[in-house]
Amino acid sequence: MATKVVSPPTSDPSQQLLKPKSRRKILRFLMGGSLAGVWMSLVYPLVRYLIPPAEANVATNEALAGAVGELKPNSAKTFRFGTHPALLIRLPNGEYQSMSAVCTHLGCTVQYQPGTQQVWCPCHNGRYDLNGRNIQGPPPRPLVTFDVKLRGEEIHVSRRQDA
Repeated sequence: MATKVVSPPTSDPSQQLLKPKSRRKILRFLMGGSLAGVWMSLVYPLVRYLIPPAEANVATNEALAGAVGELKPNSAKTFRFGTHPALLIRLPNGEYQSMSAVCTHLGCTVQYQPGTQQVWCPCHNGRYDLNGRNIQGPPPRPLVTFDVKLRGEEIHVSRRQDA
């Protein structure tokens, strides 16, 4: 009768590293890594959408909107006010008006329509008057209006100081 000699398990880590791994363990490792990669590629965009990056709080109080002769009466232009677009309108009587160009409904960029002399949001047909008040459509609040100052040949726009 042949006796089988069983050696006691070794606790030496260097001996365990020398043992060849089975194909099944290698395939499990590769499949687990693949599944983890697929899972992360699905979850990461969702997390970035639900937790957006912090917006730099750039407190711009004044911006150069353009030059005096740049706009014809009853026309407008979009310019940058800090990190957001703003609208500079030259009224038919030659006065200037300025307001935020970000719709208060969904944040779309609004446009001036000279034919109706209104500010229009193309996303859901919202309309504002020339003072920024919402007069039609889904916008819940008026647009933020700015003060316009002429300095020589330049048009400067600044935030209104609430009294």
